[in-house]
This record gives sequence, C-alpha cells and structure tokens, in this order.
Amino acid sequence: MGRGKIEIKKIENPTNRQVTYSKRRTGIMKKAKELTVLCDAEVSIIMFSSTGKFSEYCSPTADTKKMYDRYQQVTGINLWSTQYEKMQNHLSHLKEINRNLRRDIRQRMGEGLDGLDMKELRGLEQNLDEALKVVRDRKYHLIATQTDTYKKKLKSAHEAHRNLLQEVEMMKDEQAACGFADDDPGNHDGTLVLTGGGSHMYAIRVQPNQPNLQGIAYGSYDLRLA
Repeated sequence: MGRGKIEIKKIENPTNRQVTYSKRRTGIMKKAKELTVLCDAEVSIIMFSSTGKFSEYCSPTADTKKMYDRYQQVTGINLWSTQYEKMQNHLSHLKEINRNLRRDIRQRMGEGLDGLDMKELRGLEQNLDEALKVVRDRKYHLIATQTDTYKKKLKSAHEAHRNLLQEVEMMKDEQAACGFADDDPGNHDGTLVLTGGGSHMYAIRVQPNQPNLQGIAYGSYDLRLA
C-alpha cells in the first residue's frame, strides 16, 4: 500500500513541522551532494528553520562567498550594498555619540562653555552638583569602611598582645615552680636548684663565660647537700 499524497501547506503542529523539516533537509542535502558528484555542479544551499537553526551545504570545489559573487555578476544584484549602507549608518551614529561625549567631558571640565545659554548652563551646574554629591557619598562610605577595618585590626592586635603577655606570665610561673632563679640579673652566672622529692636539695652554680665549656672543669661551681 503506497503512501498517500501530502497536501502542501503549513504544518500547524510544531513537533510534526520540525520532524518534517529535519527529514526533508536531509533529503535536500543528499540531492545537492549527488548533483555535485554526478554533474560536476557547484551547489550552495543555506537554510534556516522556523526555530532559527542554521544549516548549509557548499560544493567542495567552491565556497559560499565565491558563489555569491558569481550570483551578483549573473543577476546584476548587489547583495552587499544594503549591508554596507547599514554599516555606514551605524558608524555615523557611533561618531555622533562620540562627539557628544567628548563635548560633555569638555563642558564638565569648564571648557567650551561660550556657546551655552543660561538654561544649558543651569542644567550643567545641576548635573555637576549631583555628580559631586555621588562622589562625596562614595568617599564617606569608603572612609567608614576603612575605619571599621582598621578598628578590627587594632582590636585583633590588642588581643594578640594580651595573649602574649599571658603566655609570658605563665612561663615565669612555670620557671618559678621548677626552682629556676637568677640572683643577680647583671651576672650571667646561673643557679639551678633541684629537689628530689625528699629532704635533699642540690644546688649547682655554673659560669658559662669560661672560654671552653666542653672541658671537664666548668669554672667555679658549688655543690651543696642540704
């Protein structure tokens, strides 16, 4: 049983329309390749689906631009004139914007004011006042932010200093608990007192200012048994 004839009209269902487009696009591309191989023809195809998807085919022996140039030569239609005019109009518009911006900058710097009337000068003055207010608000906000940051850093430094002082005090207490004392701060002789847990106490005095500390004799020392 053969397929029924399909009426050539727009397919209303979007899904069916997209499926039909994909199938027929594949068939057109296949026919274009066959024409290129069998007939040594130069073929260029450009397609856009209803969703804007782009598809193209061009013969391996040609490129799309050369095909367009040959089309212009044969038909006498300039395909690029409209695009060139659009580009020229866009360039002129950008130049006008650039001129206006440069003029505004010069006027905000106090230059080129001779051609302005009273209304324009008043408007320029108002714009400058508003801009100055925005800059001043931003400056005060930045100062406040930096001040808060410095306060936090200063507080952290004070806490670190206080912790160091506490550690120093703890080290002094530990040294005192271990029996280490220096009778004369100006003298480098040290006295180490050791207690063995009983009634015996040993005191050794060492003078580290001797020229050779690796010898057997360490200078004057005192060993007392109490």
